[in-house]
Amino acid sequence: MKASPLILLAAATLGLGLAGCSSPSTSSETAAGGAGGSATAPVLTPGPWRGVLATQGQEIPFLFEVKTEGDKPVVYLINQGLNGEERLRCDDIKSAGDSTTIRLHAFDAALVVRADGTDKLKGTWVKYDSKTPYRVPLTASAGAQELFAGAKSTEKTGSFSGTWRATFRDDSGESYPATGVFTQKGTSLVGTFLTTTGDYRYLSGQVNGQKMYLSTFDGSHAFLFKAQNGPPEPVDITKEYAPNTLFGDFYSGKLGHETWTAVPDPKAKLPDADTLTYLKKGESRLNFKFPNVIEGGRISPTDPKYRGKVVVLQILGSWCPNCMDETNFLAPWYEKNKARGVEIIGLGYERSDDYKVSAAKLRSMRDRFNMSYDVAFAGVSNKDSVARSLPQLAKFLAFPTTIFLDKKGNVRKIHTGFAGPGTGKYYQEEITGFNREIDKLLKE
Repeated sequence: MKASPLILLAAATLGLGLAGCSSPSTSSETAAGGAGGSATAPVLTPGPWRGVLATQGQEIPFLFEVKTEGDKPVVYLINQGLNGEERLRCDDIKSAGDSTTIRLHAFDAALVVRADGTDKLKGTWVKYDSKTPYRVPLTASAGAQELFAGAKSTEKTGSFSGTWRATFRDDSGESYPATGVFTQKGTSLVGTFLTTTGDYRYLSGQVNGQKMYLSTFDGSHAFLFKAQNGPPEPVDITKEYAPNTLFGDFYSGKLGHETWTAVPDPKAKLPDADTLTYLKKGESRLNFKFPNVIEGGRISPTDPKYRGKVVVLQILGSWCPNCMDETNFLAPWYEKNKARGVEIIGLGYERSDDYKVSAAKLRSMRDRFNMSYDVAFAGVSNKDSVARSLPQLAKFLAFPTTIFLDKKGNVRKIHTGFAGPGTGKYYQEEITGFNREIDKLLKE
């Protein structure tokens, strides 16, 4: 059936409060409010759109597409990166009054919008699982547009392609290392940053003179990276800077801000991800028994199902984009390899300590990603909770963390983070290392 030029989202019989959110804030959330709005739900024109999130005095742009599938609108968040294009399908769209709620993929978040003129939207990005109210204003307009718009610089276009050794610093002065990897074609730029706790996924943007701009929006996180080649004014004459040093800012969502510097370094390398988290002295196994998200049972690595098999423990959260990347790999991998004598157990750490709330979110994640392996609710999503629930571990750092158990149940390897598909060659190295470890343990 050919789509009509405009699709009017039908008013849902369920109110906004039943759009799949367990947070009390959901029921009262509306688009950028006030009187004078349209009496009907927003019209989503099929085709490309450009959205802008306004936060911290900055604009974080993102691209999305509206399509008609089965006479219903579906929104795809689009991110370009080193490994091509990511399209995150958002098919849970409901309307009530003059507002429409677009649930954002697997995350407990939404765009709540209303019409703001022809082919324009105005509203709010809402994260329902935040401990405090989390709302960021947004606008959007239909039509094919550049991700970053604005005046072009008269300066010679700088070169940002390559591998960069970077250091990020938060506003308290704490720092951490990163590796930046960028590919530039003309003024178009794609890339990512890898850190010891994960990568910043698909980043895309442009070069404007000696400045670079990159952004991404996956529904859970909105990032903006800005930098210029050379120190910002005024120059501190007491310091010496290497040629081609980048000085930048990193804005994350509603409140996150860090500064960063980077220098070209084709040999830039992060600490070994297999050494960052380890077992405490004298420990060789993990002992746990967590409730299955399929109610009625508990999961332990000593269960008969896992005896004599290689077992992979995936420490994850439904709120975690890097966990989403790992799950996108593990779910189909498990289907192809489980007959070899290998099992996976997902250990979910969620925003809420309420089993019913968190198990529902993990079940939703399990369904969306076709995870046929077992998933348990292990605790709340912070490092202290992981330390309490898995006391044999030392220095837990990041979600996801992947733990390999041999056929006797002994921990053989602990891998921190996951270099996802937005990292290009690093993703391929991640997959190669995973398969190598599994092959080794299966041969024993």
